[in-house]
This record gives sequence, C-alpha cells and structure tokens, in this order.
Amino acid sequence: MPFVELETSLPAEGLPPGLPLKLCEATAAILGKPAERVNVTVRSGTPMVLAGSAEPCAQLLVSSIGVVGSAEQNQGHSARFFDFLTAELGLDPKRIVIRFYPLEPWQIGKNGTVMTFL
Repeated sequence: MPFVELETSLPAEGLPPGLPLKLCEATAAILGKPAERVNVTVRSGTPMVLAGSAEPCAQLLVSSIGVVGSAEQNQGHSARFFDFLTAELGLDPKRIVIRFYPLEPWQIGKNGTVMTFL
C-alpha cells in the first residue's frame, strides 16, 4: 500500500490536468503495486525553498511496504520517478528531491485493523 505525496511550489493552474491519477498510475508501475492500493496526495502552490533557492521546485515522499527498503531498489525507483516528474512538471531534475520511507505492515491502519492482519 504505497503512499505518495507530491508538494510543489508550482501553482495549481500550472500543473498538468489529471496529475494525481497520472502519478498514481506511474507509482503503480514503478513500484510494481496495483493502482488500487496506491494513495496519492498532490499539494501545489506550497511556499518552498530547495537548496537555498525559492525557484520552482518539488519534493516527492514515497512510503511503502517491501519495495523502498534498499539503496538498490530506490536507485531504480528514483530514476523512474525523476523521468515522470521532469516530464510532467517541466522542472529541472536539480529542482526535485525524493524521500523514500519503508513501512512495516503494522504501521498502516485499514478497515479497523492494521495491514499485518489483513
């Protein structure tokens, strides 16, 4: 059950139509998870500073069980997410940062329990 949160200083009207759904589909393909399990949040127009500069930028937070737990996994994921984000947002790769967080099944609640028991 991946959770993806995109924050960008770009205004909402500057984002491509359907970006949350496109990001959901891209995440499913990149992480090898069904789209039905992917959760996406997009926040635009966020005041941000990246690397000491307030020029347009974005940060992506990717959390999931079992697929973001190693440098080798995340190196491949990072390349594919960067390809997606630079194409969709029109930002230079230097203006994007990605954070990966591995999750354990007991850290995600669903249907009144945690994923451990589902």
